[in-house]
Amino acid sequence: MSKVLSMVGLLIYFAVLMIVIIREKKSNTVEEYFFAGRDLPFWALSITFIASWWGAGSALSTADLAYADGLGSFWYYGVPVLISTFLMILGAKAIRKVGYMTQGKMMEARYNQVVSKMLSLLILVFMIFTAASQMVGIGMFFGTYMGLNYEIAVLAGTSMVLIYSLFGGFRGVVFTDIIQFVLLLLSAILVFVTAMMHSGGVENIYSTAISLGKTDYMSLSAGASKYMMYVVTFGCAWMIQANVWQRISATKDDQDAKKMTIMSFFAYIPLYLIVVFTGMAAIALFDELPSGGVVTAIVTEYMSPAFAVLVFIGISAAIMSTMDSLINTGALTMAVDLSGRKKSEQAQLLFSKWSTIIVTMIALIIALNIRSILEVSWIASDIITTGAFIPLVLGFLWRRGNSVGAISSMVVGFIFCIYNLLISLGFDLPSVWKPQSAQQVLIGVSLSIVVYISMSLITAPEYEKADFFIMKAGIRKVI
Repeated sequence: MSKVLSMVGLLIYFAVLMIVIIREKKSNTVEEYFFAGRDLPFWALSITFIASWWGAGSALSTADLAYADGLGSFWYYGVPVLISTFLMILGAKAIRKVGYMTQGKMMEARYNQVVSKMLSLLILVFMIFTAASQMVGIGMFFGTYMGLNYEIAVLAGTSMVLIYSLFGGFRGVVFTDIIQFVLLLLSAILVFVTAMMHSGGVENIYSTAISLGKTDYMSLSAGASKYMMYVVTFGCAWMIQANVWQRISATKDDQDAKKMTIMSFFAYIPLYLIVVFTGMAAIALFDELPSGGVVTAIVTEYMSPAFAVLVFIGISAAIMSTMDSLINTGALTMAVDLSGRKKSEQAQLLFSKWSTIIVTMIALIIALNIRSILEVSWIASDIITTGAFIPLVLGFLWRRGNSVGAISSMVVGFIFCIYNLLISLGFDLPSVWKPQSAQQVLIGVSLSIVVYISMSLITAPEYEKADFFIMKAGIRKVI
């Protein structure tokens, strides 16, 4: 009966999303399709910012990690998100002031078209792989909760997201994200309260952990070393994540851009702690990690059918809200940055919609073949961190950095990433670092910055372009 109610609830939820999208103003230009005309209030964009980072990893994986590692698991998603958002607060005004629609267009203005195309390609790969991780999440969640075949579950969830993303564009994404965020918040609180009530509270969680030999279960710092590779990789990747920059660029002005990021920062702290404590409470509820995950087990075993349906929809909303923003930004990159020739406004708008379909289909193929949220997320973040982080960030701060340095840095960073990916896939290649470790990430980023600086210094400067770009961003102090 619960499964039937959940299915009915999901269909009603999808119908509501479609009604909202149909009633909203239609996108007649590319700027409206990807930026909603830059007339949305900062609080709405802040909610879609929060929703875009609150997906399968936040709602499901963090709780499972907290079951095993306790409070230290906050370092897995919570710390990287807070670091990234804090840095966004510092850079939001510059990103909005510079005025370009995409990171690719920013880099074309700062360096040249070759740098722009290379960066855009890396961003597109990142968006596709990260969208695929959300598809994996929805496949696992739908599959476990509804008893569906994984492939059918992935196709069902992805189809819903594709339909409302295709017809609503960015404005549709924002308004559906607001609905999804409300559902997510209610669901997270319900699961948290249920878990804490049935676990016997913090004292019983602590005593259970001690009885199992988990002496650091209540220690926040205990997870620092274990999850440091995610802090570095996710932190760098998310700081420059294109779908977040898209939201900053979509604000009315630079003041709204800063207010949006500040609101998001303070919202993330309680949201991630709720999920962590939910996972920790499960140690007193289950003798071992449930096969379908902590959250799904709590919902199915400890909640009434009515509440279970609400939580099911809320968690589905969390995953969908992240997936839709990734697909929309991937399509933006393909349609605006990587499309070759100039098109009429209507032709480019049509191509933007086709790009939405293409990005979704490629991500879907990945999700059907790699069924690990963590593995897919790691691949995506490693590519963008080692390949794009340095030239993009230093482009705002170091006027001596030039196109040759940027190209060289991206090429070397991307090769380093692919080399490590081959090692993780089982190829017997030499390395002096531990695969998928903080050391690997630091070596990759260090290599990227050394190449960027050295190649920029031994080739001709591009002060005119650099000074114009930095001045436009409103940055007073550069190196």
